[in-house]
Amino acid sequence: MKNINSAVRLLTAVVFSLGLLACQTAPPSIQTGPDAELSYDGLHIVDNSQADVAWARPDLDLSGYTKIMTASAGIEYRQVKNKGRTSVDRSRGGPYFIDDRARGKFEELVAEVFTEELQKSERFTIVDEPGPDVLIIWGALLDVISYVPPDPVGGRSEVFLTSVGEATLVLELRDSETNTILARSVDRRAAETIGRTFQRTNAVTSASEVRRLIRFWGTRLREGLDGFGQ
Repeated sequence: MKNINSAVRLLTAVVFSLGLLACQTAPPSIQTGPDAELSYDGLHIVDNSQADVAWARPDLDLSGYTKIMTASAGIEYRQVKNKGRTSVDRSRGGPYFIDDRARGKFEELVAEVFTEELQKSERFTIVDEPGPDVLIIWGALLDVISYVPPDPVGGRSEVFLTSVGEATLVLELRDSETNTILARSVDRRAAETIGRTFQRTNAVTSASEVRRLIRFWGTRLREGLDGFGQ
C-alpha cells in the first residue's frame, strides 16, 4: 500500500504539471481489482485525475529514482489547408496552417523553456544516460493548432484574440532501463491571453502567450517532482 500511495503522489504531481488546478472532491486514486478500467497497454485508469485522463501501473514503486532523463516524441501539427495569406482565407477564421519557420520557432521555444525549468530541480539530477535510478520523462505535443493568421501579403492588420492556439500534452513516466511505461497523463489546453480578454495579437504577443503556457507546464512538472515524498 505504501508503494501504491507513493505512486499516486508522484502521478498526481505530474498531472498537476498540466495546469488543471480545479478543486476535486476526492484525491486521485488508481483503480484496482478485476473491474479496473485498463488502457490498451495494461495501465489502470486514475480516478479523479486533474488531467483529461491519466493511467498508472497499480504496483508502481518510484522510490528508487533519483535522476531524470527527458525524451521527446516530437510535435504533431494538425493538417490545415487555410494559410491565411489572403483576405478571403483570413475571413474564414482559424485554425491556420503553421509554416516551417513558425514550427521551428515553436519547437525551439518548447525545448528551451522545459529545459530551463527542469534544470531548476532541487531533488532530481538531470542526466542523459539510462540507469537503475533514472526515470524518463517522455513527452509529446499533439494536434497543435494556431488561431493567429500570418501577416497578410502587402501589409499588416490587427487581430484580436483570447486564445492564440491549442495543443495536447502527453506525459509519460518510464523506467530508463526497460522503457516500461509506469504512468501516463494526457491533457489539452489553450494558450490564452491573461484573463481571457480580447487582445491585439502579433508575433511578439503570440510568442508571449505560448511561452507562458509552456512555462506553466514546465514549472508545475518541476515543482511536482521536487515535492514528491516530502
